Amino acid sequence: MRLKYYALICLFLISCSDSGNPKIKSSNQKGKVVAVKDGDTIEILTSTNETVTIRLTEIDCPEKKQSFGKQAKQFTSNFCFGKFVEIIGNKKDRYGRTLAFVFDEEGNNLNEALVKNGLAWQYVVYSKSEILRKLEQEARDAKLGLWIDENPIPPWVFRKSRKNNQIKIL
Repeated sequence: MRLKYYALICLFLISCSDSGNPKIKSSNQKGKVVAVKDGDTIEILTSTNETVTIRLTEIDCPEKKQSFGKQAKQFTSNFCFGKFVEIIGNKKDRYGRTLAFVFDEEGNNLNEALVKNGLAWQYVVYSKSEILRKLEQEARDAKLGLWIDENPIPPWVFRKSRKNNQIKIL
């Protein structure tokens, strides 16, 4: 009985929480994918005709100028462009993008699919997911996608090195 009571209180508190994003009132939102900016960033059009930029949470795809960056973007496009998706998550990153898991109409998880196919890293700084860890290790072992390279450069290292190079040039 106490467990049921506790579960009801938790559900009530979750439903009352404010995400801080007026475009996404709850942790679940549906929308049509109207743009794929790169492998891990999409834009959806909500039922209220508002666009919301979604950054796939807990993963990081190669940048466009990195090996497999274009393939990651193409995979994401094939997975969801022009289709209706459900997003789960409502936190925002420092750029104002909504951090979320993205699911197609059949319930397939885009975040996991990118990692499984060797087109993304688990972003371990922000993720403790055992599922993503396992999927990444399986892709590494099978040398899928970016794991075919001997020493692939994680996108967070690539971005940092580009930023440092720009500072040196100035």
